[in-house]
Amino acid sequence: MNSRILVMLVVLPGLAQAIEPGPSSRAQSATEAWLQMQASGAQASKTPQSATPKERDQSMQRWLDTYKYVIPDFFRWEKTSNSDK
Repeated sequence: MNSRILVMLVVLPGLAQAIEPGPSSRAQSATEAWLQMQASGAQASKTPQSATPKERDQSMQRWLDTYKYVIPDFFRWEKTSNSDK
């Protein structure tokens, strides 16, 4: 085995460090709190939410209609301003 590869296999695992547990910022902390609340169902409504058959059909049709649009090979972003209009 090449000596360089052997050194890399021995040294690199020691250099890798795990990310410290817990949020790294206030924004991340707030986001994690919202996600935990959502996952636990702690603030879930006591009233069951349901959709009518017509609402389900309309939702399905909107989803199916998304397949009518061709996905372009690339996207060109053009910045427009009020003076261009």
